[in-house]
Amino acid sequence: MISKRVQNMSPSQTLELNSKIAKLRQEGQSIIALNSGEPDFNTPPPIIEAAHQAMLSGKTKYTQTPGIPELRDAIARKFRRDNQLIYSADEIIVSTGAKYALTNTFMALCDPGDEVIIPTPCWVSYVEMVKLAGAIPVLVPVHPDNQLDMEAIEQAITARTKILLLNSPNNPTGAVYPKKSLARAAELALAHDFYIVSDEVYEKLIYGSTPHISVASFSEAIKARCITINALSKAYAMTGWRIGYAAGPRDVIKAMSAIQGHTTSNATSFVQWASVTALDGCDDYVETMRQAFEARRDYLYERVSKFPGFRCPLPDGAFYLFPDVSDLFGRKSNNRTIDGASALAEYLLEEAGVALVPGNAFEAPRAIRMTYSNSMENLVEAMDRIERAILQLA
Repeated sequence: MISKRVQNMSPSQTLELNSKIAKLRQEGQSIIALNSGEPDFNTPPPIIEAAHQAMLSGKTKYTQTPGIPELRDAIARKFRRDNQLIYSADEIIVSTGAKYALTNTFMALCDPGDEVIIPTPCWVSYVEMVKLAGAIPVLVPVHPDNQLDMEAIEQAITARTKILLLNSPNNPTGAVYPKKSLARAAELALAHDFYIVSDEVYEKLIYGSTPHISVASFSEAIKARCITINALSKAYAMTGWRIGYAAGPRDVIKAMSAIQGHTTSNATSFVQWASVTALDGCDDYVETMRQAFEARRDYLYERVSKFPGFRCPLPDGAFYLFPDVSDLFGRKSNNRTIDGASALAEYLLEEAGVALVPGNAFEAPRAIRMTYSNSMENLVEAMDRIERAILQLA
């Protein structure tokens, strides 16, 4: 019999949607995918060449479990340069993507019954990761503008609170949390003796006036209570390379390394060498991608803001819009009733050929996520299709 641990999991709606899109395309339907959480750009050539050279030179063997020293040193330089954080190599671990770095963190910190506060909307895997670690997810909604509700977070703290999980820039909302909110989160962590896990994978994709700030940079005291998660996936268009990392207190990183040693061991060796090149010499490529994303964001936001029934704050980061579409609930087209975000996503997929992710996947059933990590040509066509489909609803 399958374990209760797995039986208690909810399947990933984003992965299920990918399967449905593939099936529709096999049937010959034209589908524009605005559901995917990855850049549409190819990995920058210097990174690809660095991986190639690493393989040719025989760097294809096992490495130290927490990562090669050269990469951990490069990550330390990145933290010092970008986040004003000083970490040594033994305070950094390289993992098979940020997803595993997060899972590793929860497994290292949580005992059964511990509570993890998660602001919602939130990324699809957070809740399931926490449950797999035996902990209890405590969901706290954000404000309507997608900013943290610090009063609600404070009220959610109990004697069992072990972690506050923050994700800025946020997936799915694109919100960037300001210094005031992050500083308050740090105060609460110190006052109530819990950790902050800060998922910062979209930090280089910022478009507004609110800068990205690492919570751990506020003081040495809060740095000792923070685990900062990052990856090369989003900024460097390296999603399939599966390379992420975490930085934090030595004892936590040591525990994470022990877990990793019995599960995945090291991240792929030649990918680690390519990642050194990415971190040390490819920020010009990142800026080019960021500028393209910003232009797409501006276009998409202008179009979506005019759709009847769509209400959407302007996102300052990542590459998502997350409009509230609840004003469309109850409307009909032929024999179809839009009774929720999932029904609207299904309608737009089947009638308009545009794939979006319903907000149910992100603990926000009144909204829908669309990504602008697609070409401008496809975004224009997708918006035209959605507009036509929405206007057919009565």
